[in-house]
Amino acid sequence: MNQKISKIFKQSGVIPYRVQNGNIEILLITTRDRNNWVVPKGGITKGMSPPASATKEAWEEAGIIGQVDVNAVGSYRYRKRGKIYRVQMYLLLVEMLSEDYPEAGQRQREWLDVNMAIQMVKQNSLKKILQQFLQIKLNSCLPFVTTQT
Repeated sequence: MNQKISKIFKQSGVIPYRVQNGNIEILLITTRDRNNWVVPKGGITKGMSPPASATKEAWEEAGIIGQVDVNAVGSYRYRKRGKIYRVQMYLLLVEMLSEDYPEAGQRQREWLDVNMAIQMVKQNSLKKILQQFLQIKLNSCLPFVTTQT
């Protein structure tokens, strides 16, 4: 019985969010080919913790700086070019948005209502994490936050 064991590559990413006029918004970015809307993520940099590495990716891919919550909100898996990746996700409250960042010319970015962001991403497991994020924020100590219906 010869069973091939697939290596799972570890990554970390962030759900960049802000509160605007009492509504939670998520910043989505496009993939480099601009075909899909995603959140910033990437391989975990050697010598860095997953949350710190995710924060670095957020700067490189989206030009954002903020406070990352070191407690993961979930993880999801995806396949790309025959490899399997597992992405540990963290919340990042965006404090600064820069126009000049490493991948500025390679990606678009857009602030969206959480429900619209959920519709825009294609990856079902990422959709579920965004839905969990919405529930976490609605049930947390943000009484002034509402959702648009």
